Amino acid sequence: MSYASATIGSVLDDVNRSHFLPAIQRPYVWTSDQVVTLFDSLMKGYPISSFMFWDLDEETKREVRIYRFLEDYRHGRQNDAASPNGRKVVLVLDGQQRLTSLLIGLRGTFAEKSKHARVSNPDAWTQKVLYLDLFKDPEGEADEGETELGVSYGLRFHGTPPRSDHRQHWFKLGRILDYPDAAGLDRLVAEELDRIHRGATQYERDLAETALRRLHATIWGEALVNYYTEKNQSVERVLDIFVRANDGGTKLSKPDLLMSLIVSKWPEGSAREAIFGFVEHLNKGLALPNTVTRDLVLKACLVLCDQDVKYSVANFTAEVIATIEARWSEIKRALENTFRLINSFGISGEALTSLNAVLPIAYYLFRMPEFTFRGSTEFERVNADEIRRWLIQSLLVGAFAGSSDRTIAQARATIREGLRNDRSFPASALYRALATNGRISQLDERAIAELLELQYGRSKTFLALSLLYDGLDWSAGGYQVDHIIPQARAARSVLLGMNIPESRIREITASVDRLGNLQLLPATENTEKSALPFDAWITGRGRDFRARHLIPDRLDLACAPTLPEFVREREKLIRARLMGCATGAEA
Repeated sequence: MSYASATIGSVLDDVNRSHFLPAIQRPYVWTSDQVVTLFDSLMKGYPISSFMFWDLDEETKREVRIYRFLEDYRHGRQNDAASPNGRKVVLVLDGQQRLTSLLIGLRGTFAEKSKHARVSNPDAWTQKVLYLDLFKDPEGEADEGETELGVSYGLRFHGTPPRSDHRQHWFKLGRILDYPDAAGLDRLVAEELDRIHRGATQYERDLAETALRRLHATIWGEALVNYYTEKNQSVERVLDIFVRANDGGTKLSKPDLLMSLIVSKWPEGSAREAIFGFVEHLNKGLALPNTVTRDLVLKACLVLCDQDVKYSVANFTAEVIATIEARWSEIKRALENTFRLINSFGISGEALTSLNAVLPIAYYLFRMPEFTFRGSTEFERVNADEIRRWLIQSLLVGAFAGSSDRTIAQARATIREGLRNDRSFPASALYRALATNGRISQLDERAIAELLELQYGRSKTFLALSLLYDGLDWSAGGYQVDHIIPQARAARSVLLGMNIPESRIREITASVDRLGNLQLLPATENTEKSALPFDAWITGRGRDFRARHLIPDRLDLACAPTLPEFVREREKLIRARLMGCATGAEA
């Protein structure tokens, strides 16, 4: 049995032209994360196992049904039948999932459903294309959310072309297929480097060029597809080969491996039931719904027990697991107190945009077991407010994105050092310690300018608004993001009825969902507002209410025709309030 090799680019040229699927193949079942991991493995030079093809002669070609590979995947979509007439036909017996994934990543799309939407609703699905962040250093640590996957390159599916900026430069992966030779690669590198923003460092430009050349080598330079071609035309023989080639068991994911390791080494009780039950309790048993993962709990065990924070099998030794079991009740208490505290800030679910950001808080509460910071003493009140402002700013500026393990370890060391002399939450020390290598750890003028671009419905919008409300009684619960000037009053049909020019209508409708037109209201108060004519509501608000919600005193601007001016005036007040938060954090 001899094998041949080919480049990914050349094999994809043959897919749905000469290379097809037999009727016995199962449907495509990979997730978008698996597609990302496959390309990451290839760019790292990892082997991806061999493929098995079946070269049909004319007689056999007439006897079998063949199907096209999926290029644009969506849940439930079936492979279309293909006609073999006038074609050379090679069927893929082993490697359909990998080859389909390569096709989707380079030539197609992967449709993903919006959360909580019905599968049957066609509007719930978004077709996404695979992109590569050329500024992502593969030698650095994985970004948050990529740790479980072990992904090093900045590969991600996007529903719309992502905007490149000073932090990221996105390259549509499939474009590499248009540059098969070395001369084409040189042109591509030159073109792409010209597109990078002028403020990019030489390090970033070098990262971009290296990533492009590595991608080209992966697709066109190296013969990474190793395959065996079966030429025997016996359908029975080929069916037996197919069954044996696809008879492997389901591989465990990294969390499954970690869980199995802990179960086997946990001296007493059932680690699986303990951890799964605790995750369920955190997500459904507290005041607000959370999205805690099993991975976060396992990583928290390492952080709280002062072990290496890297989430890897090697760090869960028998000694470490024995320590975790011995301190399991303390770990649970600290994590539960952490999420109860965060929920008391009105933050839960999708609003908590980085689970890693809660780990320093959990470590602080782990080291301060006598406090919950939800009490009425001055110490708990002051420090709870410090924790709230620190957490929200960390989430807004993405302090725990990127090299999060290093950030978590630095935060833990800072808290440990601070507690030697003072029991207070060391927010100021954390801001200083985490602001390294050009990273920002708290709001500054540039970050505030980005926040002012936030729109209604974005996950960070609630966080940004909540930072405006120091002293708010979050325990009342049910706070909602509300348009100050209602959307209905700025609807295009309403504005047309007011004889407003089209250019001005576009300006007004572009302002209605901006942060400057949004506030937080308790659910009951929001309902009351909806029941009143807006003019009666806004003129009935007292000066204290307007000051609390940063509503400009110029109420003549608080109407749809002058909405852009109202938003600009309010943005001035918001900018000043946020700068005050940042300045106060440094004090």
